[in-house]
Amino acid sequence: MSHTLEQAIAAGANLLASSSESAKLDAQVLLLHILQKPRSYLFTWPENELNAEQQQQFELFCQRRLNGEPVAHITGQREFWSLLLEVNATTLIPRPDTETLVEQALEMAVPATAKVLDLGTGTGAIALALGSEMPNWQITAVDRVSNAVNLAMRNQQRLGINNVHVKQSDWFSALLDEKFNLIVTNPPYIKQDDIHLVQGDVRFEPLSALVADDAGMSDIKQIITQSRDYLLSSGYLLIEHGFEQGEAVRYFFKKMAFVNIKTVKDLGNNDRVTLAQWP
Repeated sequence: MSHTLEQAIAAGANLLASSSESAKLDAQVLLLHILQKPRSYLFTWPENELNAEQQQQFELFCQRRLNGEPVAHITGQREFWSLLLEVNATTLIPRPDTETLVEQALEMAVPATAKVLDLGTGTGAIALALGSEMPNWQITAVDRVSNAVNLAMRNQQRLGINNVHVKQSDWFSALLDEKFNLIVTNPPYIKQDDIHLVQGDVRFEPLSALVADDAGMSDIKQIITQSRDYLLSSGYLLIEHGFEQGEAVRYFFKKMAFVNIKTVKDLGNNDRVTLAQWP
């Protein structure tokens, strides 16, 4: 039996209610992906009926979501900073919290033609958001995982953001003697025994992009230490981190002789980004 759009969303939301905190929204996003329509379509034409193929596809998508698979992996895309990005299981799914990092980067006192580095770019979300806002910045985006590099390149080319250059590098390893006005990064920062690793969408994301040794601080410490060789004088390093790590990150910045150290809260009022300036 075919469903109207309204009936399909209600059925999908009911099915997903036990496994998702955003069951109705999940159902809407999945249905819109099948229909290839804007969100307004659901409210304008709620009585329109799905054909048999659409109905079958929607039920399959809802079942995948019921099994815990992230909506972004099912649809193959996620919006970040108003940019529609291709996503897959080789990288982290861009999250709204990371827009705090983008906002702070855009506020930094750097030259109009700043050289910028995005470490561990994944989908390219941060670099592409910055590139879309600051077309005169020259942005290098690196990742050590070749599949992530290819994904970020596809996003860069499809969006046509030509001031972002993507390359493969294990943090700074392929950057030689380049120096930057601004370095941004969302590195792995979750502790290995963190309970959140067995909950929700992160179960389907690569552990290497999530987990770090030393209570989640090992990559952060490495980046802070090594960035001193890659920052121009008065350049800035901005790091996204866990909500309990602000104090530890500030302490290590100070230990490594950075100045003007500050932690910024995200939309949920949690410590999320710590920035500092290389003297």
